Amino acid sequence: MAIERSAAKRPNWSSGFAFIMATLGSAVGLGNIWRFPYIMGQNGGAVFLLMYIVLSVFICSIPLLCELLLGKQMRRGVIRSYEKINRKFSAFGWLCFITSIFIPCFYFVVGGWTVNYIFIYLLGTIPVDQINTATFETFAAQPIAPLIMGIIFLVLCAAFPFRGVNKGIEQANNIIMPMFIIMLLFLAITGLFLPNSIEGLKFMFAPDFTKFNFTTVLTALGQALFTMSVGMGCLVTYGSYLKKDSDIIQSSGLLILGNTIIAVLAGVMIFPAVFSFNLEPSAGAGLVFITLPKVFAALPFGQFFGLIFFVLLFFAALTSGISLLEVSIAAILEKFKISRKIATVIMSSIILVFMVPTTWSFGLLNGYKLLGKTFFEIMDFTASNVLLPLNTIILCVVVGWILKPKMELLTKNEKFYSVFMFLLKFIVPPVLVLLMLFGLDVL
Repeated sequence: MAIERSAAKRPNWSSGFAFIMATLGSAVGLGNIWRFPYIMGQNGGAVFLLMYIVLSVFICSIPLLCELLLGKQMRRGVIRSYEKINRKFSAFGWLCFITSIFIPCFYFVVGGWTVNYIFIYLLGTIPVDQINTATFETFAAQPIAPLIMGIIFLVLCAAFPFRGVNKGIEQANNIIMPMFIIMLLFLAITGLFLPNSIEGLKFMFAPDFTKFNFTTVLTALGQALFTMSVGMGCLVTYGSYLKKDSDIIQSSGLLILGNTIIAVLAGVMIFPAVFSFNLEPSAGAGLVFITLPKVFAALPFGQFFGLIFFVLLFFAALTSGISLLEVSIAAILEKFKISRKIATVIMSSIILVFMVPTTWSFGLLNGYKLLGKTFFEIMDFTASNVLLPLNTIILCVVVGWILKPKMELLTKNEKFYSVFMFLLKFIVPPVLVLLMLFGLDVL
């Protein structure tokens, strides 16, 4: 079996298109389709969207560039990249590694839910007009069925890194992402023809600044970091597969643009339908799994639209799941000189062990809580509110103050480089510290 022992033998993306599709696949996931609409619904609609776009461009783009720069320059995964700067920084790489395990433990459970809904709409096991809150809650509380669906999702995610970067990850994203975008456009356009859909568009695009507050800003920043895969090590790993002459500024710009467009399209797909059927836009995490099935039940060909939507949601979850797995797989195969196949089996097995109590948080272990949180909520909270911002703060400090990348590695424009370094050193870290303290309810 071939073992990836050095940067010299490291695979490269076959083209710029392949890299953009892979990074978009990493960034575009449940955060865009499942989380973005309900977070936007809870935080003022258009005001939140405006903050999200501004912060994506002026704040989140900096750590995003840092991750790609670190990966491209070091040509290693997260652990070895930090070690190459200074062996004392090994712990920072391991922290990213741990994050890449924490997130799949709850993310893959939600991925399993999408698999279940695909079967429901595909096989018609439950009549469309009877898919409701009880459908979701009854399924999630079962001890076996949700775990099986989660395992199916895990195996599908692992199959692509198992085959390698070019034959597995690249091919998957080159096929899945265009299909994902086509389905998203189809559902978004369909939603525009629903009665009263204009109210959903007003909610999204007509800002009501009376709803603007500090919480909206910090929530938008956290969402932007989450949806662009910053702080997970995904972009360091994917950046390490870039060719030496790749333009990471152009790639970052396309990634931010594509990620924002897809998030907006997700809102256009959902909010016109929500307002058309007089549903609650701030319904929370159940907006997708509980509220939207009511929409499909009221539509002609509702079973078809429901199937298309949950296949779309599955694709979004799958491409992000692949990138999350690749972080830990690439890290241990480099660190311990093992084959990609063995690394894939090891990491998938570790994640599966932690998926069991996470899945049972809605049933068998629902009554067991720590600080008022179930195991699922602990994993989600720790990853989103602690590990992601902490990893990003460390990244900015290490790259800005210690690595101090040379201008020619990033750009030929001296003004751009100066602005980038100023934001990286003095603006982004304090903002991220603020976000982290807010997420921990310290502020």
